Amino acid sequence: MNRNYNKGRDGRSGSRSGVKKGRTAGESRPVGGRKVIKIKRSSSSPAKKEVPLPRNKPYKTATGREMRLNRFIANSGVCSRREADKFIAAGLVTVNGTVVTEMGIKVKATDDVRFDGRKLNAEKKVYLLLNKPKDFVTTTDDPHAERTVMDLVRGACPERIYPVGRLDRNTTGVLLFTNDGELSDRLTHPSHRIKKIYQVSLDKAVTKNHLLQIAEGIELEDGLIAADAISYIDAANKAEVGLEIHSGRNRIVRRIFEHLGYRVKKLDRVYFAGLTKKNISRGRWRFLSAKEVQFLKMK
Repeated sequence: MNRNYNKGRDGRSGSRSGVKKGRTAGESRPVGGRKVIKIKRSSSSPAKKEVPLPRNKPYKTATGREMRLNRFIANSGVCSRREADKFIAAGLVTVNGTVVTEMGIKVKATDDVRFDGRKLNAEKKVYLLLNKPKDFVTTTDDPHAERTVMDLVRGACPERIYPVGRLDRNTTGVLLFTNDGELSDRLTHPSHRIKKIYQVSLDKAVTKNHLLQIAEGIELEDGLIAADAISYIDAANKAEVGLEIHSGRNRIVRRIFEHLGYRVKKLDRVYFAGLTKKNISRGRWRFLSAKEVQFLKMK
């Protein structure tokens, strides 16, 4: 069997995206030459007991009081505490304009701490994953919105975090929050082609011809757009499809199907940049593990 799956074209450039050989996790065998996305349905068994998330509670940091200089440097994201000690000993760190080489010195969040001439911020980097429910607006401040996603993560941490990208009011699923501006920019910039997978429930069965059109590319008012992969989730229910796309255009998934005469009844993002909503109930959140953060920074 030929394992080179046909994929859609990049919605911005019009060029075909790279093709991977073999199957990876979350994919099944090709059907009719098309790449198939496999999305597991959630269990509806009443016997399944939900286990509360152990880390779904606020935590405290030392941002508001004195802390050791090496911790201040580590919190800023420059390096580990052990490496910070070496930089301090080498005379690469200044506090309020004075070179500091003494180990164990304490500083305040208001002090001017610089590493190799660059001012550091003592705020700890935070990475939080929310399973967004319906009827919440993805914004940090909207006076006209009754409920925003910030209401769901309020009190999670003392640092000011914000959502990475957007999900519209009625779209559910994976939404990342952080105060790491560099990572946020990388994950939302189109040049990095960050992978997103959606489960789409429609008002009627989607024809095979329309699946092929979406994979090959359709022309919208703001240009050509194509899915990286698309398929039926269940052969018995052709009104539900799985769609993989990297475009970050506004309401792009809904607009694709509306253009072809379908109404999107439910839209759920089940995958974003390697992150899934596994073990996170709707409306709940958790902090990312160190391994997950490291994986994101490799994007």
